[in-house]
Amino acid sequence: MVFENSGIENVVIPQGSLQEIMNHNGCVLGGSWDYERMTFDYKYEIPEGIYYLRFPGYAVDGDVGANNATLQLMDPYMGKHYYPTGIEYGSDEVFPERIVEHAISKIRTISKELTSVAGI
Repeated sequence: MVFENSGIENVVIPQGSLQEIMNHNGCVLGGSWDYERMTFDYKYEIPEGIYYLRFPGYAVDGDVGANNATLQLMDPYMGKHYYPTGIEYGSDEVFPERIVEHAISKIRTISKELTSVAGI
């Protein structure tokens, strides 16, 4: 599930500011980063399973590994974790309404903070 037109996809922000805002909102830097990309995750563990709200971005300047990048953010998306294969993002996935509603609220909050810092 992709959350389009949240405003986050327009944000270009220094890595340090991004890290601070995401951590403040309960998101952690996912294991899927390299010198050009970062993904922050918000994890939902509920009886129906484990879900991740992901906030991806890529470096438009600098180096993620050196902590001096400027990142362009992209549309947030949600996936469901399946053991042992990993996270699935397919359009046939079903997401509980309560976590979708929470995710939309989380995206709005983060978007406001990001756009404030980025000056959008």
